[in-house]
Amino acid sequence: MEQHRTRPPQHGPRRSAPLPPQGRRGGAASVRSGTAARPSPSGPAGRGNGGPQRYPSAARRNAPPVDQAVRQLPGPRLTGLGGGLFCAAVMLAIGCLDQLLFDSSLTVYGVLFLPVCTLTALWVRGGDLVIAPIVVPIAFAVGLLTVADGSGGLSGRLVALVTALATQAGWLYGGTLVAGVISTVRRVRVMRRRVAQRRRTA
Repeated sequence: MEQHRTRPPQHGPRRSAPLPPQGRRGGAASVRSGTAARPSPSGPAGRGNGGPQRYPSAARRNAPPVDQAVRQLPGPRLTGLGGGLFCAAVMLAIGCLDQLLFDSSLTVYGVLFLPVCTLTALWVRGGDLVIAPIVVPIAFAVGLLTVADGSGGLSGRLVALVTALATQAGWLYGGTLVAGVISTVRRVRVMRRRVAQRRRTA
């Protein structure tokens, strides 16, 4: 008698069996997109590889370039005395360089006085903002001693200093005004922050 050969049962789906429509669509989409099935680092939870992402606030995004440049400067750390010494030392150094390089040009000295006033008003601490407009004119006079042309000893130097102060009063008033405006704006901002903190605690 002939024995009929029986094939062993095949486990699993047949190759000729059609795939469900969802499987075909998902496979085609994953092949086409390549990385569509991978989770995005910035998903709905807002988490990346390094934890939650921090987005800049609307105030920082809409801030003008000048405000952003000011924020990048070092924070206010100078006391009133430190601000006065800083301004006087810088103006004295500027006066010496002006005498060596520009033959004691009062215009160059006055132009460089304005950024020194700005930095002094920005780097003074919030509690000593009133000192900035006071120390700026004193520093201008200290540095002017090296630039003013005087002869005949101490009396000649004093006469030259008074004459230079009279002729360069525009730069002196301008630098003092810049320091005063910056100090006033910073003072108003400090007061607003304090009021906001009190409201939050209340």
